[in-house]
Amino acid sequence: MPSAYRIQVLRQQSFERQGGRCCYCSVRMWVATPSELPQVPSERAALSLKCTAEHLRARSEGGRDVANNIAAACWHCNWTRHRRKRPPAPDKYREEVIRRVRRGAWHSSWVFSYGLLNVAESPQATVRNEGASKLVGR
Repeated sequence: MPSAYRIQVLRQQSFERQGGRCCYCSVRMWVATPSELPQVPSERAALSLKCTAEHLRARSEGGRDVANNIAAACWHCNWTRHRRKRPPAPDKYREEVIRRVRRGAWHSSWVFSYGLLNVAESPQATVRNEGASKLVGR
């Protein structure tokens, strides 16, 4: 199976296992079109909530395109983690993200006001895939 197609399949599987929520911030995500969300201010604004395949262990560090290494993450969380010179471990990054979500500082204010990210739910959100077991139950 070609790598790009395999990643799409693994991303979709992770998205479904996670109930359509980001493994880091628990925001509701979309896969094909922003209209999958109940409400957004614009398609451009909704780009930060697009579902991406997050390699829990980066390919550059030997991580592979397999189910237990792929989680679904919103574009904002994935991009923010990997733009750093040394991306933090997934569990440490999730802790940082949750702290910022609780302060209402992680996503744009419309994400909170439209109910796409419930601050009360975010610490309990889980990634239901074995490779992300360190993220479960926070």
